[in-house]
Amino acid sequence: MAKETIEALVDGGKASAGPPLGPALGPKGVNIGQVIQAINKVTDIFKGMQVPVKVIIDTATKKFDIEVGTPPASALIKKETGIEKGSGNPKLDKVANILIEQIIKIAKMKESSLLGKTLKERIKEIMGTCNSMGVLVEGVSAVEAIQMVNEGKFDTEIKAEKTELSAEEKKQLEEERKKLAEDVEKRRAEYEKKAKEIIELMKDKAKGEIRSKLKEAKIPLKIIDELMPAEGAVAAAGAPGAAPAAGAAEKK
Repeated sequence: MAKETIEALVDGGKASAGPPLGPALGPKGVNIGQVIQAINKVTDIFKGMQVPVKVIIDTATKKFDIEVGTPPASALIKKETGIEKGSGNPKLDKVANILIEQIIKIAKMKESSLLGKTLKERIKEIMGTCNSMGVLVEGVSAVEAIQMVNEGKFDTEIKAEKTELSAEEKKQLEEERKKLAEDVEKRRAEYEKKAKEIIELMKDKAKGEIRSKLKEAKIPLKIIDELMPAEGAVAAAGAPGAAPAAGAAEKK
């Protein structure tokens, strides 16, 4: 049987018969209203996000199936926590806290693309992504949270598949996120101050030696790179000892 596929990017739970779906579906002879209703039902959980969907149409019977793609787990975690990006130094700098209900929600969203066979296994996969992003889970490191899952600490929530938070929980998470951001900025300022002091004390030393000292002082590499370009990275044009500009040696 012949099939045709219509692909589109829709707002979760808010697809309409307008462009891009309506004009694409019209010539196919399907009931557009039913298609839109089906799409909104399966994408409702992605409210506030754009989701790729495929409408697979049987050209003979006009029956259809809906396939929904999902954003990366990291994008879903960012949406749930209200952060723009993960931590640049996840082992030290934590940028947000996420609750088990939110983890369950993301694991259910990503069910078809995760390796775990059970919800509990998929939850641990999402926690692993949180770990790489510097996101706490239930106020502890993601590694600790995974151990708590293994010990059955979240079995009640997982069995109930609870995914909603109270207004009070959302407010508390937002306050925690702001506090964590303040802590990151404070720590960064302390690292920059220490790094600048080392650079000033060693200003007559070779750049490689200074960089080694900064690393020894456990200054994050990102800050080192910002404050001090790598050895030989920049050579001022025309500086003493600098190579002549192209063609300059030929001019007599």
